Amino acid sequence: MKTKRHVLFLLACLCVFAASARKGTVSVEKIWDNGTHAAFTSLIKYRGQYYCSFREGYSHIFNAEGEADGKIRILRSRNGRKWHTVAYFGCDSVDLRDPKLSIAPDGRMMVTIGGSVYRARRHVKSIPMVCFTADGTHFSPLQPIEIDPKARTPKDWVWRVTWHDGVGYGVSYSSARRDTLSLLRTTDGIRYDLVCDMGISGFPNETTLRFEPDGTMLAMVRRDGADRQGYWAASRPPYDEWQWQPMGFQVGGQDFVTSDGTVILATRTYFTRHCKTALFRGTRTGDWEEVYVLPSDGDTSYPGLLIEGDEVWVSYYASTNQKGKAAIYLARLPRSLFDK
Repeated sequence: MKTKRHVLFLLACLCVFAASARKGTVSVEKIWDNGTHAAFTSLIKYRGQYYCSFREGYSHIFNAEGEADGKIRILRSRNGRKWHTVAYFGCDSVDLRDPKLSIAPDGRMMVTIGGSVYRARRHVKSIPMVCFTADGTHFSPLQPIEIDPKARTPKDWVWRVTWHDGVGYGVSYSSARRDTLSLLRTTDGIRYDLVCDMGISGFPNETTLRFEPDGTMLAMVRRDGADRQGYWAASRPPYDEWQWQPMGFQVGGQDFVTSDGTVILATRTYFTRHCKTALFRGTRTGDWEEVYVLPSDGDTSYPGLLIEGDEVWVSYYASTNQKGKAAIYLARLPRSLFDK
């Protein structure tokens, strides 16, 4: 049965590829695989070079001794083909994961990281962290993020930060408050003030924020409760009023970018028995259409997106063997693939 599923998956990928071949060539290359479980990517261009960050560990969470042992690796490339490590670090007794890259107003690249503390395989505390680099080679020591007391809990997670007009915005969620999603703002990447409760239920968690040229903030939220549908909304400054609409499908580890009015989304999909990483095109009003299924299976998703010239680059992870280990991949797709 497993072989049959793999054959069907490959046939589906070939069908999608054939439908898109008229618009250009899609390439997918493995850029990191050292036998560990590598996952949860982010992708950015900084000072003319490309950076891809991710977590490395024994498995998705725990090692053979039941400890959460995640460390952070950051790769760099001049051309997107050959990659090498520029940073690899951990934190004693803290599981590091979801390293998200952004560029702060002072020109430094910022790495926002979730830190989790486990006791006997039970999550007991979260320590959101951050570090910076001014040259892409030397990184500052990790330091905890300071969250407004009005929004702080023992299990906060600031999953991603997006900068606009000198201000960074991120969303904090917590398993201690499963129906609360807090929009935060920062000017230094370290201290975060509460903007508002975004007014969404169903255990909202991972949230990606992006900005339109007119200052409109777009938000896409993963929900792991109720009907589990992803939620989508737009808000104008001061970003304290939100009207949510269901996306019609579940998302996970999602990233999106906007280009000429089109929303390009990459996410884990749940349409088949085995999860895949797929790309969608959409509109600001939330009209979604699946465009391409990346070669992926098992434990997969958490893409990073970058528009580079006439291509869309996607970093992501996918399982590579029966033991559940995962490697990091970079896909290049023609931008025209997302045109109507």
